[in-house]
Amino acid sequence: MNKRLAAVLILLLLLTGCVAPAVATQVKVGPTPTGLPVATATPAHVPAETEVPASIAEVIEWEMKGSFDFFWERTNTDENSPGYGLIRDRYPGSEGIASMASVGFGLTAYLIGIEKGYITYEQGLDRVTRTLDTLLTLERKEGFYYHFVDMQTGKRAWNSEISSIDTAILLMGVLSAGEYFGGEVETKAQQIYAAVNWPWFIDPDRNMFYMAYRPEKGFEGYWDFYAEQLMLYVLAAGSDTHPTDQMPYYVFTRHYAKYGDGQPFIHSWFGSLFTYQFSHAWIDFRGRTDKKDTNWFDNSVEASLAQVSFATNMDEKYSTLGPNAWGLTACDGPDGYNGLYGAPPSGFDNQQHFIDDTIPPAGAIGSIIFVPEPVQRAMLYYYSLEDLKGPYGFKDAFNLSRDWFASDVIGIDKGISLLMLANYQEDMVYKITMENKNLLQGLERLQIIEN
Repeated sequence: MNKRLAAVLILLLLLTGCVAPAVATQVKVGPTPTGLPVATATPAHVPAETEVPASIAEVIEWEMKGSFDFFWERTNTDENSPGYGLIRDRYPGSEGIASMASVGFGLTAYLIGIEKGYITYEQGLDRVTRTLDTLLTLERKEGFYYHFVDMQTGKRAWNSEISSIDTAILLMGVLSAGEYFGGEVETKAQQIYAAVNWPWFIDPDRNMFYMAYRPEKGFEGYWDFYAEQLMLYVLAAGSDTHPTDQMPYYVFTRHYAKYGDGQPFIHSWFGSLFTYQFSHAWIDFRGRTDKKDTNWFDNSVEASLAQVSFATNMDEKYSTLGPNAWGLTACDGPDGYNGLYGAPPSGFDNQQHFIDDTIPPAGAIGSIIFVPEPVQRAMLYYYSLEDLKGPYGFKDAFNLSRDWFASDVIGIDKGISLLMLANYQEDMVYKITMENKNLLQGLERLQIIEN
C-alpha cells in the first residue's frame, strides 16, 4: 500500500471514531486470537481490492499479544538448566544469547500477561519465581550483571560488558514482579536489588555513573549527557543498602534545543527516540518536577512531537519517512543494527544522528503515552504493510527505499512497545511500580516531586 493511499484510509478510520480512548474501561481482557485481526467494513469509495486496516483497538491488541508471546515463548524453560528464565535478546537471530534488558522487560511483560488474561496468575508466578532464582545465582560484580549471557549456562557471552543501564532495566522488572506478587517473590526481588553497590559504579572525581565495566579493562564511558538513564538515578538513590546522593542526577549535561517551530527540550546525543521512553515505561513522571524545574514527561512529549515534525518534513525526500512513519531510534537496518538512528536535535551541532530511511515501529509506539494520535496513525499504517507483520507483532524495522523488512524482532523493542501500550490503556505498569517504596524513595531523595 502506497503512502498516500494509506494516509487516506488512516484519516478515514480516525475521523469515523475507530480510535481507542486514551483510557480503556477494563483492565483484564481476554486473550487475543493467534491470527491477525479481521478487517473492518470497507468504505464505499475505496476500491474493493484494497485491504482496509483493522481498527486501532484491534491493532493495539494484536501488537500487545504478539509482543507478550515473544517474552513468553522465547525463554529458557528447561527446569534443569542454570539459565532458566533467561530471555533471548532477539529472534530468530543470535540464537542462544539472552540479554539482561530483555529479561527486565520480560518480567514486567508477565505481569501484563496476567492482567490481560494471556496467562494465569499461577503460570506467571511460577515463571517469575524460577527466573529470580536464576538471577540470584548468575555471576555479578558488586551486584551488577553482564549485558549478554549464554541462555543455557547463564555465563558471560561475547566478552560483553557489565552494564549499568542493562542492570537497571533488569531491576525495574525485578522490582515490578516483587511489588506485584509480594511474599516470597518480593523477598527475592529485594535480595537482588539490595546486592547492588551503586556507588561502586560512580567515578568519584566526576560524580558520574560509568556506563560499563570489563574485568579486562576496568570502567568505560560516562552517563554525562541526557539519555535513557533516568531510572538508574532513581534506583540508586532509592536503595536501602547502597544509596547514592543527588549529585550524579544533577551533574549530567542537559542541553536544550528544538526542531523547527517546536519547543526547546533536553535532548539526547543521537536523538534516538528510545532515550526519551525507556525510563518512562516504569516510572510515571507525569506532574513531577525536579530542582531544575525539569518535567521529564513533558520533555518526552516535546521530543516525540519533534520526531513527528521531522518525519513529516522528510515525506517528499524519503520513501519511508512521513507523517505516518516516524520515530527514529536504535534498531536493525539494511546494513545491520545501528544505534545512531535518530533525529534532530542531536549533539551540539545537529550532526550526530544517522538516517537512511529506516523506521522501527517501536519508535513511535513507545511514545503512545506522550502523543497518542500520531502513534495511532503510524500503527494503522504499519499494519497495512504485510511484510512488516509476524508472529510476534511488528518486525523490528523496515526501509522502503531499500525494499527491506527486518527478519528479527528485538527484545527491548518488543518490551518498550508492550509496556507503553499497557500504560496507555490502563496505567497498567504504573499501578504496580508507583507503589514500590524504593522507587518512590528514590524520586523523593532526588527531589523529583509532584507539583
